[in-house]
Amino acid sequence: MNYDELIEKMTPQMHQSIKTAIELSKWPDGKKMTAEQLDICLRAVIKYDQILPEEQRTGYIDRTRQDGSQKGVNPMEEQVIKFH
Repeated sequence: MNYDELIEKMTPQMHQSIKTAIELSKWPDGKKMTAEQLDICLRAVIKYDQILPEEQRTGYIDRTRQDGSQKGVNPMEEQVIKFH
C-alpha cells in the first residue's frame, strides 16, 4: 500500500486525531512527537484536506453573509495595486 492509498483510507476521526496531535505536539497517549513525525503528520493532513470539499478543509473561512452574498474580496481574484 502506498502513501496515497493510506491517505484515501484515512477516516475523519483519524484526520481529527492527527490534527489534534499536531496542535499539541503530542500523541493521544501523551508522548511528544518527533520533528519527523510532526512533518509526516502535517503532510498527511495537507494531502487529506485536498480530497475534502473546500468548506471542510483546515483553515476554511466562510465568507458568506446571511443574505447569501460574499463579504470581503475573493483571494483568488486578480487585484490591481496602484501606487501614488
